[in-house]
Amino acid sequence: MKAEEIKKAVTKVYGKRVKESKMCCGAQSEYAENLSKRVGYTQEEIGSVPEGSNPGLGCGNPVAITSIKAGEIVLDLGSGAGFDCFLASQRVGKNGKVIGVDMTKEMIKQATDNAKKGNFKNVEFRHGEIENLPVDDKSIDIVISNCVINLSPDKKKVFKEAFRVLKPNGRIIISDMVLLKELPSFIRNSIKAYAECLGGAILKDQYLDAIKETGFKEVKVINETRYPAEYIDLEDPDAKAIISKMNITKEQAKKMAEEFIDVVSITVSATKPL
Repeated sequence: MKAEEIKKAVTKVYGKRVKESKMCCGAQSEYAENLSKRVGYTQEEIGSVPEGSNPGLGCGNPVAITSIKAGEIVLDLGSGAGFDCFLASQRVGKNGKVIGVDMTKEMIKQATDNAKKGNFKNVEFRHGEIENLPVDDKSIDIVISNCVINLSPDKKKVFKEAFRVLKPNGRIIISDMVLLKELPSFIRNSIKAYAECLGGAILKDQYLDAIKETGFKEVKVINETRYPAEYIDLEDPDAKAIISKMNITKEQAKKMAEEFIDVVSITVSATKPL
C-alpha cells in the first residue's frame, strides 16, 4: 500500500467518525465512556471535558502517566477531538500551553469548537501531519500521543519529528498498538484494517527500536495490555480479495487470524538527552 493511499483512507475514516459523533449520542457516548474507562481514564477525567471531545478512539491514557507540570508546553500527536489536550491543559495551567496536531480537518474543527465550548484558552489545534509537524524546533516540553502513530506509514519519521520539536531533556509518553506476532497478509494488506489501528501496527521490538534509533534515551514500557482479536473484518473488500488469492475459505481465514493475531496496547516513555 502506498503512503498517500493510507493517509487518504485514514482521513476518510476519522472524518466520518466526527460526523457520526455529531449525529448521535446516547449509546455511542456510553460506548466511548466505557472504552475510555477500560484503557485507564477516570470518571472525573471523562466528565471534565466538553461533550463530543471523547469519541473513544484511544488505547491508553498517556496523560495519567505523564509528570506534566504547571507552565509546561505539551504537544499531542493526532489530537482528534481534543480529549487528551483538554486533560493536559488542566495540568499545565494558565501559564502553560497545549498544542494538538491532526491531519483530519473535521477533527480540527470539532476540537476547536470543543475548546471554545469549554473555554480552554491555553489549547490550540493545528492542521498538519505528524510526519511533518507544524511546530518549531526545541519548543516542546512533552509529547503525548494516543493510538495514532500506528496509523502512520512512516513511524521513524514521526519519532524524528517528536525528537526535533522537544527541548533538551524533553520527554515523550505514547500509548499505541503493537504486535507480538506478524499479521496474516489478508489483514496486513487491508486498507480498512490499517485505518482501524491494526494493519499498520508493527512488532513491539521494532517499535521500541525505532524510538531508540531516533536518539531517545531511557526508553521504558510503562503499561502493556493484551487486546482480543476482535478487529478482524472478513467482509472488508480488500480482505476478501486477498483471501480469494490465497484460495482459502472465510472460515479458514478467520481461524488463521485468531491464531496469529497477537496485539497489545503499550504505553512508552522516553527522554531526549541534554
